[in-house]
Amino acid sequence: MTLKTTTLALIAMTIISCNTSKKASSVSSKPSEATSLENTKWVISTLEGQDIANPESNGRDIHFTLNSEDNRVNGYSGCNTFMGTYKIEEGNRISFSQLGMTRMACPDSDINEAQILKVFETADNFTIVNGILSLNKAKMAPLAQFKKDANAPIVEKYWKLKTLEGKDVKMSDNQEREIFFTLKSQDNRVTGFAGCNTILGEYTLEDGNRIRFSKMATTLMMCPDVDVNESEFLKVFELADNYNINGDILSLNVGRRAPLAVFEAVYF
Repeated sequence: MTLKTTTLALIAMTIISCNTSKKASSVSSKPSEATSLENTKWVISTLEGQDIANPESNGRDIHFTLNSEDNRVNGYSGCNTFMGTYKIEEGNRISFSQLGMTRMACPDSDINEAQILKVFETADNFTIVNGILSLNKAKMAPLAQFKKDANAPIVEKYWKLKTLEGKDVKMSDNQEREIFFTLKSQDNRVTGFAGCNTILGEYTLEDGNRIRFSKMATTLMMCPDVDVNESEFLKVFELADNYNINGDILSLNVGRRAPLAVFEAVYF
């Protein structure tokens, strides 16, 4: 009886071990390079072997970003924004779905958007060497190359408000959620929450950690029982002209004065 019990236990352990191995192997393992490829704004530097000295068109960089949370690709092709999905596999293989795009007309644009979009249609693998990303077809010369946006550390992050004009900020008990903002790389949009209302607008990043906010607006909810001064928070976006990042701490400043507000990056 003891022998039978021991045998059954060994069989059970073997089955569990096999199942565990199967589960582990069934998890889609992306190449290590995918970590640095995703969640980063990539700005174009060459197209079909030709250098692009000025990747900006109509006031925006030609770029794309891969979002690891939902495997979506978003970008700007010189006149229109585009979006779709992507898949990364072993061997640095990458594929993109058929991309959708807005339908803006830019007759004065020097960029051939069709060429940009064809890169994503054709590419089947990628390489990253010395911070330069190449999208390739088989082993041919790169279809296009991209550089990391120097301003990337501030974009696509959830910035939770910590201090406002030097004073610690605490969330009210009846406040819907904490005060925060996020800079989205797609369309250079600002989204966030000011304590009662949702905020939205646009931003521009320039060399030297310069930042400008524009077209800031809010919803029109009334929250008489919530102890928060939204106008004080919104004034930060009106005044701020530069920022500093130290690890996961962001300061929005005006000139060289003390920070208007300090934020902490929150990762979900």
